[in-house]
Amino acid sequence: MTQSDPNDTGTPPPASTPPVNYATPSIGGYPAPYAGPAPDSDSKTMAMLCHLLAIFTSFIGPLIIWLVKKDTSPFVDDQGKESLNFQLTMLLASIVAGLTMCIGIGFILAPAVWVLNIVFVILATVETNKGVAYRYPFALRLIK
Repeated sequence: MTQSDPNDTGTPPPASTPPVNYATPSIGGYPAPYAGPAPDSDSKTMAMLCHLLAIFTSFIGPLIIWLVKKDTSPFVDDQGKESLNFQLTMLLASIVAGLTMCIGIGFILAPAVWVLNIVFVILATVETNKGVAYRYPFALRLIK
C-alpha cells in the first residue's frame, strides 16, 4: 500500500503553464507556436540570419538557411518558415504595388511595403537573437 502526499491535490497543472524550455512570445497578446527546446547559440545565430539576410536577398537567403538547418534545429525550422512566409508576403505586396503603378497607387504602396519590410525584419532579427520566437503581425502562412 502506498501513502499519498497530503499536499498533492490530484489536479494537473493548468494547460496554460508553458513547458520548461518554452520560448516566450515576442508580440504580446498572441502566443508563439514554437514550444520546442530552448535554442542554443548556433540556432539563435542561424535563425537571426534567416531574418537578416532577407533584407538583402528577399526570400532566397532564408530559404537556403532553412533548407540546410531545418532538420537539425527546431528553432531555425520555425523561424526560417516564419521569415520565408513574410518575405513571400512582401514579394506578393511588391508585385501588387508594381501592377498598380499605372493608376498611381503603386507609387505610395511600393515605398510603404519596403519600409514595413525593413522595420519588421529588424524587429525579428533582434528578437530572434535573444532566443525569442518572433511572429510577424501579418504574413500569409504559405509554408507550414
